[in-house]
Amino acid sequence: MGTAKIPALLWFLLAGLVLALAVNPAHGAKTRHYDFFITGTNYTRLCHEKSILTVNGQFPGPTIYARKGDLIIVNVHNNGNKNITIHWHGVDQPRNPWSDGPEFITQCPIRPGGNFTYQVILFEEEGTLWWHAHSDFDRATVHGAIVIHPKRGTTFPFRKLDKEIPVILGEWWNDDVEHVLDKAKRIGGDVELSDANTINGQPGDMFPLCSRDDTFKVAVQQGNTYLLRVINAGLTNDMFFAIAGHRFTVVGIDARYTKPITVDYIMIAPGQTTDVLLKANRTLGSNSPYYMAARTFITLPVDTIRFNNSTATAIVEYTDSAAARPVGPPEFPFLLPAIKDEDAAMAFVKQLRSLGNQDHPVHVPMQVDEHMLIDININFLPCDANNATNKLCEGPQGNRFAASLNNVSFQNPAIDVLDAYYYGSGRGVYEENFPNKLTVFVNPTGNINGGGPLLMKRGTKVKVLEYGTVVEVVFQDLSIENHPMHLHGFTFYVVGRGSGTFDERRDLATYNLIDPPFQNTVSVPKSGWAAIRFRADNPGVWFMHCHFDRHVVWGMDTVFIVKDGKTPQAQMLPRPPNMPEC
Repeated sequence: MGTAKIPALLWFLLAGLVLALAVNPAHGAKTRHYDFFITGTNYTRLCHEKSILTVNGQFPGPTIYARKGDLIIVNVHNNGNKNITIHWHGVDQPRNPWSDGPEFITQCPIRPGGNFTYQVILFEEEGTLWWHAHSDFDRATVHGAIVIHPKRGTTFPFRKLDKEIPVILGEWWNDDVEHVLDKAKRIGGDVELSDANTINGQPGDMFPLCSRDDTFKVAVQQGNTYLLRVINAGLTNDMFFAIAGHRFTVVGIDARYTKPITVDYIMIAPGQTTDVLLKANRTLGSNSPYYMAARTFITLPVDTIRFNNSTATAIVEYTDSAAARPVGPPEFPFLLPAIKDEDAAMAFVKQLRSLGNQDHPVHVPMQVDEHMLIDININFLPCDANNATNKLCEGPQGNRFAASLNNVSFQNPAIDVLDAYYYGSGRGVYEENFPNKLTVFVNPTGNINGGGPLLMKRGTKVKVLEYGTVVEVVFQDLSIENHPMHLHGFTFYVVGRGSGTFDERRDLATYNLIDPPFQNTVSVPKSGWAAIRFRADNPGVWFMHCHFDRHVVWGMDTVFIVKDGKTPQAQMLPRPPNMPEC
């Protein structure tokens, strides 16, 4: 786009005015301040102590509390030993890609000893989101919840609550996750499996004795209603989640309200959030505690590919009377689906619908300007004994793992895409030719894992959109597992999904254009498809990627660049003067 640099004082004055207008203080919005100190902190799990990166020494990290429309200022001080960035997952950040966070996409990382102040602009979000590191595998331990309450004078569109409880599902590696990533990059093989799934940082009492005393516990009282804000912060696993002896009601996903559905379990992919109401209505006369359980959901062939098959547990205890004190071991949720129950996963996601009432209307774009069919695949790169960075190959058939969208395997540039675009110096940093459909390249660097004839190319290819363009993306999975696809800068309508190959003549008739779920991360089913729609009315540079972190490293990502519109309110905010340098 190209622009002149703005003096720091003028930038602060302009930014302060624009942000004040954005949060609209006339409607009771506030500016909230947080300090995040990145530090190495010793933690013990599974009888194994190690130093992990944390925010303010906490694992999981601190919860951010705000109201719809607030401005959140977070000053991140990197007191750790490596570069880092922070992303505010699901926050659309209107006109403000500068604070979105993915390294080498919208910023250079914060170096050890440095700091950067993020301006997190809440707009339409209401419910549960989360923040996490967006550099290497740091988000394994650097993550936390964002709780966004309704504006003052308004309320939740469901029954009165007695308590809200963040429930963060994650993973634990006994090894240092930086070593895990470095090894995978070095040998070209798959990422070492995590050693346990976790609930709020704890694996639970189905693991060795030293883990049992620290099992996360939830105290409830008969007749009360609890809002569980469930977040999948894991790097590699979809999860099934359930509570023994209780059903719950889904009321929100990705900080957007849904029509209430009562279920025995949920399936939640990495990056997603789900708000569920738990009614404490234990069976009279039953004094047993109840397990809250999170189990891996996997679509890979379990007989040939290793995976983490552990179940994390927490305990729900009734504390309202002496008679309710726990007696005996906790009950296990026998309706928690099995590890490979694809039917159970699809049955859950197909029930999701936007609330669609007067206060939370649905606005599905009906006229599509740009159609994209994006094929998702796992690929490989040939081993090259003459290349120092590509000569160790422990991937399939002696090659190195890679991944692609439309046969393009994304490579991070040396400087961030946003700066290159803003200063009009994109040439040599990225190419504006990401394809709208699967492409066979003349000079390939790898071919599809599984023997297909299609060929892959590595590069930094981006898709440029005019402001206001209505985009429909159909993700088509060509691999052997689900993929949670996340788009920064936008919330989109999931208008359709299905199994097999997408057929426009057949599948358009199955679209839900009335009340589709409104999400920022969609789980694309194994060997199936999912269709999303959004209006490109947020100018800036926005990352789109699989939320399995190893797939991001392998190249399953791309970038949308949305041009400025004609009015000042449709144009990107100026570049902050204190952006980290590469």
